[in-house]
Amino acid sequence: MTVELPADYEPSPDEEYMNPMQLEYFRRQLIRWREELMTEAQETLDNLRDKSYQEVGDEADRASRESEHGLELRTRDRYRKLQRKIEQALERIDDGSYGYCEDTGEPIGVMRLKARPIATLTIDAQERREMKERVLADR
Repeated sequence: MTVELPADYEPSPDEEYMNPMQLEYFRRQLIRWREELMTEAQETLDNLRDKSYQEVGDEADRASRESEHGLELRTRDRYRKLQRKIEQALERIDDGSYGYCEDTGEPIGVMRLKARPIATLTIDAQERREMKERVLADR
């Protein structure tokens, strides 16, 4: 089923939750974000390849290059994890569970999804989970 989405469409809390237009809006947002990450990941790989062939002078230059490599590798890993979350969100759109809390089944909310389209929890459920993690970490 193809959904016609007006160019200026913005999901609103006033309309039916997770209607076909909202789902299509979030699908497009997620796909656009995934494409941006893929482009940035490729740029990171290109930078790593280019820098690895450069001649490095003294120890300070080598240390600086290694630090930059480490940062780029961590960034690339973060992008990889984020891409997986985007894929999972797209799968939830397809299976009809997108926009609903994985803990409570309650609507996550349009405004939260606009801010974080990969969200899987309501704000309350997220806060409960973080508090539980803090308590466990303090032990």
